[in-house]
Amino acid sequence: MSAGTVERLDTVETAAPADPWRLYDVQVARTEQLSPTFVRVTFTGEGLEDFDAGGLDQRVKLVLPATEGGYDHLPRSTDWYTRWRALPDERRCTLRTYTVRAVRRGIPGVAAEVDIDFALHGESGPASRWALAARPGDRVVLWGPDARHGGPYGGIEFAPGPGAHSFLVVGDETAVPAVSVILAELADWAVAGEIVCGEVLLEVPCADDVLDLVVPPNVTLTWVVRDGTPHGDRLVPLVHAAADRLLGCCSIPGTAQELPDVDIDAETLWEVPVDEAGVPLASQAPLYAWLAGEAAVIRSLRRHLVSERGVDRKSVAFMGYWREGRPEN
Repeated sequence: MSAGTVERLDTVETAAPADPWRLYDVQVARTEQLSPTFVRVTFTGEGLEDFDAGGLDQRVKLVLPATEGGYDHLPRSTDWYTRWRALPDERRCTLRTYTVRAVRRGIPGVAAEVDIDFALHGESGPASRWALAARPGDRVVLWGPDARHGGPYGGIEFAPGPGAHSFLVVGDETAVPAVSVILAELADWAVAGEIVCGEVLLEVPCADDVLDLVVPPNVTLTWVVRDGTPHGDRLVPLVHAAADRLLGCCSIPGTAQELPDVDIDAETLWEVPVDEAGVPLASQAPLYAWLAGEAAVIRSLRRHLVSERGVDRKSVAFMGYWREGRPEN
């Protein structure tokens, strides 16, 4: 079973819930330090037999205990999010977004488990502090897809159009967990002959953060070690060069497009070419690009690809996962 996929060996006939997502009470089963920056936390819990994930960059919410009362004031109704927002700060649980690395459920005699990989940033944010201190038995809450609903669930942004056969995937350490699953899925696509060429570039803090990931045929993975240099300084020129190669591979003439400016200090840079149901927009462009990481770096790459190189805006996903100088986003 490839990373990010869901193996289901048994099914039970139940009424489908109206809400595609639900809260899951879970506990830490184990942790694994993958590198100086990355730690994998494996969660378990009875409710996880219903936990579903669509692979790729499927995002879920980690719900951390409030400073006052832990989870005592966390609403449990289907409108919990609206009620959560109305709580005073000290009673409001902290929410952070993460990618599902793997799900194991429906295996007789084996407890369901969910893996989430964390990019650590020391004590700078609540989720990083929690992951650093996580120990088996620690209890926490996840908000994620409910398999009983049957989908679609949303929360997946990697959605190439029907004409895509070449891929540019770029991220920093905060996007490495998502890209790890995307690569595993692309390997299946490559076997099916659906990939002509692809380039993946991942920026990490140090050489020890280079992980052993699945690399599909016809795809090149480049690790960019920051080693104390500013975010993007080494990554951006390499992305420009990779875009040149891919545009040549696809024989795309390109037409420069105007882009609205995004104030990344006041709003989130998040532009994905899908409709409200998560269906890819009708782009026949042969190149699909997915870029995620520090907002200023991603904004710069967005401008280069769309405004300067003429990559079809409907075939590019840009996501500012975080903003330098601000707490965890």
